[in-house]
Formats: sequence, C-alpha cells, structure tokens
Amino acid sequence: MLLFDAHEQSFYFVGNFIPFLVYFQPQKMTFTLRKKDILIDILVRLPAKSLVRFLCTCKSWIDLIGSSSFISTHLHRNATKHTHVYLLCLHHPNFERNDDPDDPYVEQEFQWSLFSNETFEECSKLSHPSGSTKHYVIYGSSNGLVCISEEILNFDSPIHIWNPSVKKFRTPPMSTNINIKFSHVALQFGFHPGVNDYKAVRMMRTNKNALAVEVYSLKTDSWKMIEAIPPWLKCTWQHHKGTFFNGVAYHIIEKGPICSIMSFDSGSDEFEEFIAPDAICSPSELCIDIYKERVCLLFSFYSCDEEGMVPNDLWVLQEKRWKQLCPFIYPAGSYGTIGITIDNKLLMVRRDFLRGAGDLCLCNYESKQVFETGIELAVMKYGEIELLFAITYIESLALLNKY
Repeated sequence: MLLFDAHEQSFYFVGNFIPFLVYFQPQKMTFTLRKKDILIDILVRLPAKSLVRFLCTCKSWIDLIGSSSFISTHLHRNATKHTHVYLLCLHHPNFERNDDPDDPYVEQEFQWSLFSNETFEECSKLSHPSGSTKHYVIYGSSNGLVCISEEILNFDSPIHIWNPSVKKFRTPPMSTNINIKFSHVALQFGFHPGVNDYKAVRMMRTNKNALAVEVYSLKTDSWKMIEAIPPWLKCTWQHHKGTFFNGVAYHIIEKGPICSIMSFDSGSDEFEEFIAPDAICSPSELCIDIYKERVCLLFSFYSCDEEGMVPNDLWVLQEKRWKQLCPFIYPAGSYGTIGITIDNKLLMVRRDFLRGAGDLCLCNYESKQVFETGIELAVMKYGEIELLFAITYIESLALLNKY
C-alpha cells in the first residue's frame, strides 16, 4: 500500500501494516485531488496499532493522527463498517487435568483477551493497564474504551477508563461526595452523544435502603452527586444486570414481585421506569442489551410445545413500551444468552458444568443459524450467582490526545 506524506512530498509503502521506506520524489502529479484527503482516506482504514507506530514518522503525521477530527473519522469508519471489531472475552488461558473426579479441572488465572470477530482466533491478551496482577472486571465498553474495576465493587474501588488499542488509560479521582460504606454498588459506562462525553454511572445502596447515584465525566474528570432521586427508587430492590446506550444507563431491578427496568440519562440526570413484561418471572434468567439500536430484553426460562427445544423470548423497547418479537428456538440444554454483538447476533453460551466453563456461540436471530466460535469462556462465581463475559470491542484512538 502506498502512503503519500503531504509534508515531505514523498511516498511511503506499507506492507502488512508495517511501514517500509520506499522513497521517491514524484516528478508530475496528473491528478488534482487534495493530498491530505488522500492520506486521511488511506490512514483511517488502518488498525490503531499501526497508526500509533506511524506517530514516529514525522511531526505532520503526529498532528494529523492525534487530531480530534481524525480520531472521530477513524472511529466512525470502524463503527459503521464494522472493521477492526473484536470479541472481548474472559476465559481461562488453559486447564490442567486432575485425577479428582469431583474436581476434574484445576482452574488457572482468569484472562481477558481480544478475539477476531470473523475467525474467532485469539489476537491479543490484555493485562491490567496499571500493572496490577489482581483480577478485574469490565463494566462497559464504548468506542474503544473500556471501564474496569474490582470484582466486588465498593464506593472507593479504583476505576480505570482504558483504551487497550493505544495502551492509554485515565484513572478518575476518588469521589469526595461519599462518606459511608454501601452494601451494593453497580457501575455502568458509555458515551453520551448529546453532550459529547464519556460517562460512568455509579449507583449505590445500603442494607437500610439509603441510595446514592454519582456520575463521572471524562471531559471534566470529576464526579457529580445526583440529588433528585425519584420516590419509586427509594425502596428495597435488588440490581441484576444492566447496559448503556446513547448516554442512558439501564438497570434490571427487582422490587418484591415486580421486575422493572430503571433508566438514567447521564446527560439530563433524569430517571425513568419501565415495568418488565408479565411473562418475565425470573430476573436472574433475564438479559438486557441492544438489538438494532433499541434496548431489548432476552428471557429464557420455560419449555415450548416442540419437544427438546427451548424458546428465547425477545422484547424491544419501542416508544416507551415493550414490543415482543418472535422467540428464538434452540435445543434444550445448558444454553444461556449473555448479550448481543454489534452486528445483532446473540451471544449464547453452552455451559459445561463439570469443567466450569462455557462454549461461546453466535446465533443469528433472523436466520436461526448458530456459529460455533471455539472460544471457551470462564465462569465467575459469586455465591450462587455465575457470570460469563463476552462483549463487542471496536478499535479506536480515544485517549490518544488529551481527551
């Protein structure tokens, strides 16, 4: 691939995304296209890792690649064309066989890795950006940034906003708004297009139902306490799962016999509640994510008329009401839905209880096709709760400049 450096009036050849110097001076230019536009059109197609290496080329490339406009253009292309997209999964690096029949495998450490969204091959292993050897959990992924913190959250748990592609991270300051210990903390992270800012939403509750909500702004690098909390949220409830979409944090909460979805707009600080469909009787079996640009609920808890098959019900939030789509039918067994990819495929796991792991599958909801990825997810246990993690990750250059 030929790259034209407008500053040096020279061409450079890039093979396999590694720069090789093939240098010559053009004598005549028979085309009139702007040289900088040509260069940008080429560079935005490259992975973030190559672009970071090109920062050593010359000052003009440093200014170009590190500019806000180029970072936005590069991200927009990746997001719209689904290029440089990965599956970010928590897995075991390997298992060792044991002779104990009650414990056939000895677990090694947990490992976060990026897998190709097309071939499902492991591309890179991720280590904690601060160098810590403690295990961490990813609480949100947006535009190439991930929000990580401890497995068991408290109000003083350190949080890191991290871009693994460019190896940059930001650590939010400790909040000065909280001075009591909370028994439960939920954390969400994502981008709010309305205010052009990345937000982390932290919702905290004590055993005596004291409630606090804080919002972190990456742009201002500060926390803000939310004072106006609606009365319907000031009661006994249990948080299950959540997602973040267009600046709004969504949480599945259980209030006695009622299961509802709480939303919080991190830009306007407004709360809203959406009662879940009556058919949802077990919040622990409920998954919330984004399907075709809409918040959706996936629920699988009962058998259907077809022997040996299980339905996976799907509802989408449309005009503040839940609209049910046709259920996804799959073979009965240890399957479970844990999310949805950027190209609207269901992330499903076939559990292997003996090994404490799960085989990750991608399911096309419309064609009903199931794709085996060969990725084996690790199972994290918190008492009786078992969690598996696989999310979509899009490369970007976010945090490469000051913001």
